[in-house]
Amino acid sequence: MDKSKRYYGVLAFLAAVGLLIFIVYSLFSPKIEEMKSLESSVNSKQSQLETLEKKLSIVKQKIKKIKDSIFTSQKKIYSPVESDLGSDTLFFTLYNDVIEMVHSNTIKIKRIDYQYNPEGDPFVSFGKGIYFVCDVDMELISNYVNLGKLIQDIYQYPYYIKINSLEVKPYEKDKKILISNLSLRLYAHTEPDEETEVQSSVEPMSNAKTPLPQ
Repeated sequence: MDKSKRYYGVLAFLAAVGLLIFIVYSLFSPKIEEMKSLESSVNSKQSQLETLEKKLSIVKQKIKKIKDSIFTSQKKIYSPVESDLGSDTLFFTLYNDVIEMVHSNTIKIKRIDYQYNPEGDPFVSFGKGIYFVCDVDMELISNYVNLGKLIQDIYQYPYYIKINSLEVKPYEKDKKILISNLSLRLYAHTEPDEETEVQSSVEPMSNAKTPLPQ
């Protein structure tokens, strides 16, 4: 009888332990699966982030290369075909070309501002009455590829455009989308180009050995 009681007691104990293990497993199993799923999701997001960071790095390298090329370039400054054009007209011609480049690359303009004759520019300081200068600041929404194409178009534009600055960051809700702050400086002669007169008036700035301002 005592042996039978001990036998049943052991069975009851094992059953209680088994039940306890089942309850614990039932309680923690969903949490464990959830943690595994979360870990897998984090690893996937991390991999996507690393891929996007690599793409962003490539875009930044291309932009730097283009900016370095612009630094050493000797592009011609835009000159009006007609004389007696006001600054607004000169600005509109260059401004319209910039906007067209942005739109042709399927880039959305979220904000745009401009400022005439910014202080500190040598063309403003030493070429008043001869040169017109205008800063155009834009906040853009694009992807990596289209932003790169826009910078390439600016580089290939036949007239000189200075890239003051370019700040690029991925959109928080979709890392494939970029929010960019692009500042450009536009230059133009105030009169139709007459090389002899311009060179004699501002020889230090128009000398072929002197790089355009950066």
